[in-house]
Amino acid sequence: MNAQIEKLYRLAGRPERRIIGLMSGTSLDGLDVAYCRIAGSGTNTSVTLTHFATIPYGDDIKAEIRKVFAKKEIDFQHLCLLNPWIGQLHGRLILDCLSQWGVAPEEVDLVASHGQTVFHAPKILHKLDKFPNATLQIGDGDHIAATTGIITLSDFRQKHTAHGGEGAPLAVYGDYFVFSKKGENRILLNMGGIANFTYLPADLDANQVFTTDTGPGNTLIDTFTRRSFNKPFDADGEIAAGGKVNIDLLTALKKDTFFTAPFPKTTGPELFSLDYVRLAQQRSQTTSLSPEDLVATLTRFSAETIAEAIQRVLDRNEQYHVYMSGGGMHNPVLTDAIQKLLPDCEFGRTDDLGISGDAKEAVLFAVLANEAVAGGETSFGDRQGVPTVTMGKLSFPN
Repeated sequence: MNAQIEKLYRLAGRPERRIIGLMSGTSLDGLDVAYCRIAGSGTNTSVTLTHFATIPYGDDIKAEIRKVFAKKEIDFQHLCLLNPWIGQLHGRLILDCLSQWGVAPEEVDLVASHGQTVFHAPKILHKLDKFPNATLQIGDGDHIAATTGIITLSDFRQKHTAHGGEGAPLAVYGDYFVFSKKGENRILLNMGGIANFTYLPADLDANQVFTTDTGPGNTLIDTFTRRSFNKPFDADGEIAAGGKVNIDLLTALKKDTFFTAPFPKTTGPELFSLDYVRLAQQRSQTTSLSPEDLVATLTRFSAETIAEAIQRVLDRNEQYHVYMSGGGMHNPVLTDAIQKLLPDCEFGRTDDLGISGDAKEAVLFAVLANEAVAGGETSFGDRQGVPTVTMGKLSFPN
């Protein structure tokens, strides 16, 4: 037997696995690195987040990614070069974190790498009948494994699309295993560049669990904050708080058919882009809007589309608890608006459930890797968008 396969076989039988989860989202702000101890699998999964860090991307790294990010026409040589380059970069960042934490690479069983999304193309966006749902993440797993010396699982989204899903959001699987609680209807709301939520029913019925994107989270806010104020994001919502929401522009922004499409659905900056906003401004005759009013309106746009999506799953006879995560949870203008729009829901953060809201997405990919190695027995039924699959491609260090 191959020594690496034998190692995986032994690892699957252990009561606990030590897994590093990696996440770099569409905001391109950096790499989240979560060192987790995971026991059990499926609904018996138990996660302890031992260490966590976010390593910001420098301007040079962001610039290289943006050359291909969410663009239909690119330099293919550059994409080809970026794939191993990002993999090696992520491998080095893992080693840097381990050194700072005083953890030897030999003390890590697996790396679970989400990779860097550069293009997301579900049918709802590309509208080409003969082509399937598609998505592309770079940061090659072989290069991570070779750099760190640790068995790596990566490219999780491809199995999801191979079975009819859109490749996102994948949070449904980890959310159900880690955060479900009998007797409490939970909505796990993650606000990264794109916002999504997972519905977890109080009766723990896996056939009723689903996740969906709602539209923009921070992506448009960040884009225009960067363009008009030379800041990476609207810290504490200060810019939005200093502006006034323009109702005409808000109405135009909400006109896209994405918002009335059935759940589950996914989207990305390919749709919610600079051009999307500029076209809405032209339609609403708001091209002279001040930068502050524009950021305020975009923040309200995210808040309303998030709240309206969640309202579609609420039963008036039931109680719901919303747990927030992602960068958007730090924007009080955004979160206050969502809470006012959903007055019957109780709100908290995933921190209240034992997992930092900043670390949640990285932790969930560690859970997916754990499931691929030691689980895979939970059925989510036979539904479009939530296939019962185990995800992640294996890369051995040598």
